[in-house]
Amino acid sequence: MITTKKLSISIIFGRLKLGMGTLFLKEINSFIHSLTGYIVVIIFLAAISLFLWVFPGTYNILEAGYANIDPLFVLAPWVFMFLAPAITMKMFAEETRTGTIEMLLTKPVSEWQIILSKYLAGVSLLLMSLIPTLFYFYTVSNLGAPPSNIDTGAMWGSYIGLLFLGSGFIAIGVFASSLSSNQIIAFILAVFISFIAYVGFESLSSLEIFGLADHFILSLGINEHYISLSRGVIDTRDVLYFLGLIFLFLLLTKTKLESRKW
Repeated sequence: MITTKKLSISIIFGRLKLGMGTLFLKEINSFIHSLTGYIVVIIFLAAISLFLWVFPGTYNILEAGYANIDPLFVLAPWVFMFLAPAITMKMFAEETRTGTIEMLLTKPVSEWQIILSKYLAGVSLLLMSLIPTLFYFYTVSNLGAPPSNIDTGAMWGSYIGLLFLGSGFIAIGVFASSLSSNQIIAFILAVFISFIAYVGFESLSSLEIFGLADHFILSLGINEHYISLSRGVIDTRDVLYFLGLIFLFLLLTKTKLESRKW
């Protein structure tokens, strides 16, 4: 009897993993077999490259005279603020518009598996757009005098911070996509919420009208924790903040999906 129960549990668990894996691959394939994925990656790399290497100004690496890629980590969050919503805007909005969300929710997979499969697909695409920027690090490292004269610790900390930041924006985008059947509205909502989460709390705390609560309000913003990670020191508080942010918006997405049953 015990052996049979263990076998049954293993089969169920295996099916659930298979279901989530299938949904994840479906989302990835939808990007690969459409222009969306390619356009997103190309726009990100083109925008960043133009500011870092072509356009004169503060962000131009060649004009700076220092062997670092700090301008990348200043510009990337603002580009991600539009990139992540572009990736996620159709995830639930399109399912709702076409009516396939009802069929999806009746399949033997939980809401969490549906949400996580879409979320992880979005993060994967974001990561694919970020990996080619390592070429900038290689280039700057070789242009330095002497070569390899670059702070790699701060660089990797910045990349980790940027990945956490982008993952947070993806979670916000997934939630925004669940709120509307219109992709444009989902995109605008995601950009707005991401903007507030990134600089809204920082701007509010700078008004200095809340007294001792100003520091707490500042700590609620994404930028404060992103800057902290960019120093090259991985603080547990910053990691927990981003994990909490991601969980919060995925939980809100789950609540929105469950509300269809009420």
